[in-house]
Amino acid sequence: MKESLSLRFLYKTVPGRVVLKALVCPKISVIAGKYLSSGASKWLVPYYIRKHKIDLKGIEIPRNGFSSFNAFFTRKKRQETHILENGSLISPCDGFLTCIKIKKNLVFNVKHTTFSLEDLLKDKRLAARFYNGTALIFRLTPANYHRYCYAADGHILHSRKISGKLHCVRPIALREIPVFAQNSREYQVIRTDQFGTMVQMEIGALLVGKISNHVRVSGTDDHILAGSEKGYFEFGGSTIILLFSPNAVRVREELIKNKNSDGEVSIRMGEVLS
Repeated sequence: MKESLSLRFLYKTVPGRVVLKALVCPKISVIAGKYLSSGASKWLVPYYIRKHKIDLKGIEIPRNGFSSFNAFFTRKKRQETHILENGSLISPCDGFLTCIKIKKNLVFNVKHTTFSLEDLLKDKRLAARFYNGTALIFRLTPANYHRYCYAADGHILHSRKISGKLHCVRPIALREIPVFAQNSREYQVIRTDQFGTMVQMEIGALLVGKISNHVRVSGTDDHILAGSEKGYFEFGGSTIILLFSPNAVRVREELIKNKNSDGEVSIRMGEVLS
C-alpha cells in the first residue's frame, strides 16, 4: 500500500514531526471540527466524493444537499433490515478486518506496532480477562460509511472514555507510533449469552476522528441488540476493536480465506462473523 506524500512528510521527517505534534493537539482538532461542521466546508463534499469514488446509492440525501462536510461524512443510509440468526456476531461497521490472537505476553502486534492490552484498556483486571483470547480490529477508510452498530446482543456492564492524542491509523503511522495506545477512545464492556463478556471499542484518529456515541441512560437501557446503531465517527480515519476471552468466538473460515496482502478482510456492516 503506497502512502501519500503528506503522510510520509508528517511521520518520516523532522519538520513533519513538528507539524504532527501540533496537529494531534486536541485544540487543533476542535478548531478543525468546527470548520468541517460549518456551511463553509460544503465545497469539500463533491471533491471528496470524486476522490474516493463514493457510491451514494441508498444514502439519505437532504433536499438542499448536505449542510456541511461533516453532515456528509456522518451520512445515514436509508432504513435497512438485517435478517440475523439469534446469537449472531456481526461486523459493527464497513471497513477492513484483521483477526488477532491476543498473545500470552499481553502485547498486540498490529502493522509492526506493539502495545499492551493493559495500555489499551487502562484497566489491568479487565485486560486479564482477554489474555490468550481474540481481537477483531476493523479499520475504516475515508470512503467507508462511518456509522457503526453493536456487534452482538447483550447487556452493557459499564462504559469508559479515555482521552488521548489523535493520530492517523494508516500503516505508516502504525509503524512509527503506538497509535492505538495514544488515541482517544471509548469502550463498553458487554455481557453476552453467546460470546461471554466482550469489549467493543471505538478509536478516534487524525485530524478530527471525533467519536459520537449515542447517549444511553445507565441502568435503564443497558440491553442492546446486534445491528442497532451505536454511534458514528466524524471526519478522520477510525478504528473499532472487539475483544473476546479465550475460545469465546470463532470467525467463519470463508471470511479468513479472503484476506488481502495486508492480512485484512474487506467487510460490510451487518455481515455475520460467527
